[in-house]
Amino acid sequence: MKTVDARGLSCPEPVMLTEEAVKSGERPVRVLVSEPHQKMNVEKYAKDHNISFTTEETEDGFAVVIS
Repeated sequence: MKTVDARGLSCPEPVMLTEEAVKSGERPVRVLVSEPHQKMNVEKYAKDHNISFTTEETEDGFAVVIS
C-alpha cells in the first residue's frame, strides 16, 4: 500500500499528490490529511474519477484509502 502524507499541506497539494499516486498505478493508496476540507477534496477527487474509497478518522486527522 502506497501512503501519501499530505497532513498540514495547503490545497490543492493533497489532491495533486493523490492524483500523482493514483496515476502511478500502485493501489491501494492511503492518503493522510489533517483537515476536514482536505478529506472532502480527496474524496471528491475519487468520486469524480469513479474510484472507490473508504475514510477513517485517525488520531491526527483522516486517512482516505483509495482502492
